[in-house]
Amino acid sequence: MTAAPRRPMSDMPHAQQAGILCNDIRFRRFADSRTIRTGTALSPSAAAEFLRRQCQISSRRDLDTDTNARDRFDALRTEFDAWRGLIAAPRN
Repeated sequence: MTAAPRRPMSDMPHAQQAGILCNDIRFRRFADSRTIRTGTALSPSAAAEFLRRQCQISSRRDLDTDTNARDRFDALRTEFDAWRGLIAAPRN
């Protein structure tokens, strides 16, 4: 039996993307660098709280229905990708 091919993250619902990000050690380090700056990674639950604050939502599910929150999430992902060096830093 072969495993199903992985779905690209961009094809997943935004709430699912957010859940995956909050468990990603790199995103948790990024969130730390934007908050308390301990030099270590936040816990997954602290990263989720960071994401909810940044996106101005009470639940990650809101990302699938609130277009303004989705735009903020997309901007946060862009900032994260720039922090990781995957893309040039966005201009302010």
